[in-house]
Amino acid sequence: MSCKQRKVVIMGYRSVGKSSLSIQFVEGQFVDDYNPTIENTFTKRARFNSQDYELKVIDTAGQDEYSLITSQYGIDIHGYVLVYSVTSNKSFEVIKSLYAKLLDITGKVDLPIVLVGNKTDLHKQRAISPEQGRKLAEEWKAVFLETSAKHQEDVLDIFNVLLREIERTNGNLTERTNCAVS
Repeated sequence: MSCKQRKVVIMGYRSVGKSSLSIQFVEGQFVDDYNPTIENTFTKRARFNSQDYELKVIDTAGQDEYSLITSQYGIDIHGYVLVYSVTSNKSFEVIKSLYAKLLDITGKVDLPIVLVGNKTDLHKQRAISPEQGRKLAEEWKAVFLETSAKHQEDVLDIFNVLLREIERTNGNLTERTNCAVS
């Protein structure tokens, strides 16, 4: 069976942990020192529903509500990971703006999206409740997860769920199935 290629984009406000999530997913390690990302692409092979995938993960530079989302993020992209920090109201507001811009550039209403509240390990500084994240994801018809890239909590789930959502949106899945990225 051939390997399907899927391109996914990780977007969010600066320093919410986009690169940490990407590196944790691809290399299984947490990088503590923060260098603002220009843009990186990581590749990882994954298996979902007895199908092999090559996932290209595009780790974008941090965006703010005024960022221009170029049309490159609407072309040949199969799915989106929108990340905010559970410690930052600003990042939560920015993610709403990014979502609206994605709808504009793609012209689609049913995008495969996983909304991720990252940095759950910083629970003492939490500003956004799980309920707020869940409610926003429901409005978008997206999947919601909270993660800690630092503690490797639910990082693989982001990409498992995103693959499932991509296949569902493409009409290749009729029901939700179990999958595993290893």
